Amino acid sequence: MDTATIPSKSFRYNALITDIAALVFVGLVPAASHLFKIPVYYIEPMRIMLVLALLYSSRWNAYALAIVLPLFSFLVSGHPAPIKMMIIMAELLVNAWLFLYFYKKFEKPFLSAFGSILISKVFCYAMYFVVFSMAFVKAEAQTAFLIAQLTLTILLSGVVWFINYRRKSRAV
Repeated sequence: MDTATIPSKSFRYNALITDIAALVFVGLVPAASHLFKIPVYYIEPMRIMLVLALLYSSRWNAYALAIVLPLFSFLVSGHPAPIKMMIIMAELLVNAWLFLYFYKKFEKPFLSAFGSILISKVFCYAMYFVVFSMAFVKAEAQTAFLIAQLTLTILLSGVVWFINYRRKSRAV
């Protein structure tokens, strides 16, 4: 299976559209955060684009975006710092791999998305602890950010379920 939920014969077009949208979206986040004076990064734009890539392009494109998006963000805005950028790359790769694995094994889109995001977040915070310190983990895990992450995780999982449900109902 080329993608998590829908095989695509038009890989080139889906991947191209997903990639351009992802780069523009992630590239605009620092400017939007400064412009609106709110932490737009709380909505985790890289994860949103990764999930869209898993839904609308190929798994290889999702893996490529997991690597390219943090690098692109760093090159455009200087954030995240190089070590943190590599941890985010690893987190997104783990997220994509786990989602594809869980979906293939259990065919439960909501649980696959929710579990893969949750486990990849635990992986990320474990890496922060190993590379940085507990103080860094505590600073990163502010209550508002954790609530935003949980909300986003539930919403993204719901979107994955809904899109998968609509595709299956149209196929019948």
